[in-house]
Amino acid sequence: MSEPKPPTPTPGDTYKGWLFKWTNYIKGYQRRWFVLSNGLLSYYRTQAEMGHTCRGTINLATANIAVEDSCNFVISNGGAQTYHLKASSEVERQRWITALELAKAKAVRMQAESDDSGDECPAAPASSGQGGGCRNSEVQSTLRTLSSKVEDLTTCNDLIVKHGSALQRSLSELEGIRVGADMGEKIRQVTERATLFRITSNAMINACRDFLSLAQNHSKRWQKALQTERDQRIRLEETLEQLAKQHNHLERAFRGATVLPPSFSNPTLGSKGGVSGKGDASDEDDDNEFFDAMEDPAEFITVPADPKYHRRSGSNVSGLSSEIGMDDQSANFDELSLASNPESPQPLELEPVRQRRTRIPDKPNYYLNLWSIMKNCIGKELSKIPMPVNFNEPLSMLQRLSEDLEYYEILDKAAKCQNSLEQMCYVAAFTVSSYSTTVHRTGKPFNPLLGETFELDRLRECGYRSLCEQVSHHPPAAAHHAISEKGWTLRQEIALASKFRGKYLSIMPLGSIQCLFDKSNNHYSWKKVTTTVHNIIVGKLWIDQSGEIDVVNHKTGDRCHLKFAPYSYFSRDVPRKVTGVVTDKDGKAHYVLSGTWDEKMEFSRIMQSSKGENGTEGKQRTVYQTLKAKEIWRKNPLPEGAETMYFFSTLALTLNEPEDGVAPTDSRRRPDQRLMEDGRWDEANAEKQRLEEKQRTARREREREAVKAASSPEEAITEDSINDSPLKTDAQETGTEASEVSDETDTEDSPPHTPVASPCGPSHFPYQMEGKEGPNGSPVKSAHPENYQALWFEKIDDPVSGETLHVYKGGYWEAKDQGSWDMCPDIF
Repeated sequence: MSEPKPPTPTPGDTYKGWLFKWTNYIKGYQRRWFVLSNGLLSYYRTQAEMGHTCRGTINLATANIAVEDSCNFVISNGGAQTYHLKASSEVERQRWITALELAKAKAVRMQAESDDSGDECPAAPASSGQGGGCRNSEVQSTLRTLSSKVEDLTTCNDLIVKHGSALQRSLSELEGIRVGADMGEKIRQVTERATLFRITSNAMINACRDFLSLAQNHSKRWQKALQTERDQRIRLEETLEQLAKQHNHLERAFRGATVLPPSFSNPTLGSKGGVSGKGDASDEDDDNEFFDAMEDPAEFITVPADPKYHRRSGSNVSGLSSEIGMDDQSANFDELSLASNPESPQPLELEPVRQRRTRIPDKPNYYLNLWSIMKNCIGKELSKIPMPVNFNEPLSMLQRLSEDLEYYEILDKAAKCQNSLEQMCYVAAFTVSSYSTTVHRTGKPFNPLLGETFELDRLRECGYRSLCEQVSHHPPAAAHHAISEKGWTLRQEIALASKFRGKYLSIMPLGSIQCLFDKSNNHYSWKKVTTTVHNIIVGKLWIDQSGEIDVVNHKTGDRCHLKFAPYSYFSRDVPRKVTGVVTDKDGKAHYVLSGTWDEKMEFSRIMQSSKGENGTEGKQRTVYQTLKAKEIWRKNPLPEGAETMYFFSTLALTLNEPEDGVAPTDSRRRPDQRLMEDGRWDEANAEKQRLEEKQRTARREREREAVKAASSPEEAITEDSINDSPLKTDAQETGTEASEVSDETDTEDSPPHTPVASPCGPSHFPYQMEGKEGPNGSPVKSAHPENYQALWFEKIDDPVSGETLHVYKGGYWEAKDQGSWDMCPDIF
């Protein structure tokens, strides 16, 4: 599942692409590369196998093609071979069905032509035009000639058999004759029959020679004509596809605006004096396209809405139709304004924008067995497992957090929405888009050092900039703040809890994400779902997202409930499926969202809802009647060669690019991370150990200062002696429970602990004193907190959402403009 997705193939004589093939009840559907060529459907595990290993082939001439549901279909040749296949979408499945039916019809026709005689061969349909008619007549004439030659061969064969038998009888009789008068008569008969046999044989040889000559002469001409027809058909299909896209673009532009801009007007229509009444009627008919869900979720079903909801005129619009029409037009107006009338003034673009890098050094082929490190750590926090950089990717967790902004355009569009419910759809799509970068990213990011920061300044290119800071070490927590010129602000505080269960690793993000819009004052908040890394023991690592997200608008009470379906071998749903429903404060559903978290999301407006039949679990499912779906987000393709660059996206490739003027604590300045990106992993591991020891030393110093500030001099000396005692070393803690919480394994690069609920916040979490155990063997917790305050963020209680989180308090960008970083700690 980690292989890069190939481009969608173009239907033709040869059709290639990925399909999911049912293997067995243990492995379920597996991704395979299928090739349709010359009436044969073959499949391989990967594209690289095409040159040497074919996993199976089925002849379509004798095969049956059956469609099961929206994405599944079956190919069988009478029981000997049966392929249960599943496409990634209903559109892709229909492309395959069309290509298979055409290939089957062609294979059946070719088989009939080869089996039947020349007189019974069906004539090929004549091509249009004089050239096509001449070519067809030539082919038919050649076929008649070849057929007559075949009949000559058959006749000669019969004569050879007849005369050969007679000659054999004569020879037998000759052997039994005594030497006498009739000897001469018998010899004469044998001679005559031998002569007839020779003549017949010569005639047969000549007929074969003529047949071979004709076949050779016309074979090349037929191949050339066939190739010409193929090329013409491919060009025709490409032209039709391009015309369809242009037609769809013009149609959407026409519906989205009362008066079309000159750039979107049709020159043909313009020359005729505008759009006629017939054109309006056809557009109204086209608007009656209905949407049906790609898959039926467990909670609800979507069906096409009644056509009466689609009918609306320009002069008399009332009731629900008026509301729908205004919403659709406002959405289309937004798309047009984004495409043709950008808000940013053009003079700002005169200054050239910085060219970002598009490649990083390829990942070295270092092998290290993950199971050899983790097999003794089942059930423990990953913070107890020292991890080398071999399992990392050359990015910090702060940089991974900034990757959530890859699809910032969704929030730009959301800021333009007048309807809060429609704006909720865009915010929900943005939450899903943040997971699209994880589908192939099995590498572990570097855990930030306390006080580490990362800035992402895309103000000139994209209109936003963001800042991340590691604000707590116990538990590790990062705060993120992004602000855009388009009128939105994103802030989040994320802490991760992780559990290793042998076969898989679960990562549970804790903390809240908030999005605020300046124009409407809408305040949204949500939390992330669980990430699971599978095949830790054996096999290829792959990642799944599962759980539920509630996106809440605290101003209006609107809510969107998103469900990330976990992957199952036995499920017939599309992998990585996400569904959602947008409801108002009264619980009434207005929009349905559907798609996958690794590819795209669509939303459609609900016209009517009703209770349907009971589902498989006895629950009554809701049936939603919806309008046609609109695509709200689609994943950007990965850059070329991404498989050798940790599967980084275009944005991820630029995150660790060296940049002047950033803070000394910026992740770009991490020496171990920089060495790893350059492929010097041994040096990176050594540098990583140095940074870990430096962080432990700084932490002990903060603890001493906290003790001195809160205790008497005698107590401070006692506490210092405890912190400096030999109990701190791992060598003396082996075999005890305290060794599991020692600072030696609690490294900066280990995934975080599960946070302990505390009203004091991350900067006041109790820490565990190494080398001490309580009455039940549990570690003793220190009475003094870790004395650390974040530099650019402060902890507040949000009055709107009621949550406690770190928010940006200002000063960073001003310090950058002045080039003054005296307040930054020395962490590297």
